[in-house]
Amino acid sequence: MSGPDEHGTDPARPRGAESGEVIGVRRGMFGASGTPDTSGYGKLVQEIEFPGRSPRPYGGYFDEVVDALAEALQRNDVHLDDAVETVVVYRGELTLYIVREHLVTVARLLRDEPDLRFELSLGVSGVHYPDDPDRELHAVYPLKSITHNRRIQLEVVAPDNDPHIPSLFSVYPTCDWHERETYDFFGIVFDGHPSLTRIQMPDDWHGHPQRKDYPLGGIPVEYKGAQIPPPDQRRAYT
Repeated sequence: MSGPDEHGTDPARPRGAESGEVIGVRRGMFGASGTPDTSGYGKLVQEIEFPGRSPRPYGGYFDEVVDALAEALQRNDVHLDDAVETVVVYRGELTLYIVREHLVTVARLLRDEPDLRFELSLGVSGVHYPDDPDRELHAVYPLKSITHNRRIQLEVVAPDNDPHIPSLFSVYPTCDWHERETYDFFGIVFDGHPSLTRIQMPDDWHGHPQRKDYPLGGIPVEYKGAQIPPPDQRRAYT
């Protein structure tokens, strides 16, 4: 098992403790600095905090879901603690932080087990936390059980220097374009996706525009042969 690196962080650490975890402070609406972009509010100061893992009982049907998943994993020779980093109940939602190597197995069991039957994936959302060392990239999968009328979320993390997460296309084909969009905007590589190409940005675009470290302005764009100046050079205030 790996231990803390020279920065005091452990790449394999679970998400926080029950009290939560503050990973940084954001100043200004978008944390912009060194740019003429004026879309933020410079006096806003906000902590970036993750909710802590939740103790039992989770409440409602959440305990039943976790117990049923644990039993299904056990039948597949996988212990719950090896596949699920943390269970978080926050603002009435159950989020399971899944170890990325076990994502496909967990998703398939959630879909197929009679006591679970989460038949529908509602998409994939990417998030970038540059202040969270070794866990900068997050992919969030909201799942819906039509059979039992239940909702949960799966969340998977990957570091910037290894942005790979297994694709769920084989389990939920509706993830196809959602994973492409998340790759396009955040740079998360979904291994096993049948055609992981950009979906909105041009194929030769450099970078991933929804990452927090992507510039807010100052980038000239060439579009079908026309040169478009950066946003901060074409704004006018009268």
